[in-house]
Amino acid sequence: MDIIYQLNAEQISELHALYQNEWWTKGRTLEETQNCVSGSQICVALVDLHGRLNGFARVLTDFTFKALIFDVIVAPDQRKTGLGNELIRLIKEHQKLKLVKCFELYCLPELEPFYVNHGFTTDVGNIKLMRCVNV
Repeated sequence: MDIIYQLNAEQISELHALYQNEWWTKGRTLEETQNCVSGSQICVALVDLHGRLNGFARVLTDFTFKALIFDVIVAPDQRKTGLGNELIRLIKEHQKLKLVKCFELYCLPELEPFYVNHGFTTDVGNIKLMRCVNV
């Protein structure tokens, strides 16, 4: 497995195809996928020897206080092989993120144990997630 930090056009298409299999990313267009990848400060991908995308995650950050981790995704045929663990490790150990005080993400309750194993907690005081849909 190779680690890459920039996706080529074919890998972005593969990411778009992976997105179509998940409830949280299903319906994203290829253009939206291209935009979210190019608009992220850090992307981490795991590819096989042929360059096929097997795992991906992206980060939005100020490089000081917070780094928000998004779209942690592993190809269905590669799940339960440790690739998700590797993506989180690579982000947390990324040289450009060494000074970041807090890594944050949001996930479904059934994924909490996975992220707890990486040092994440749901104990964030009285902070509430808020959203305003831009229509």
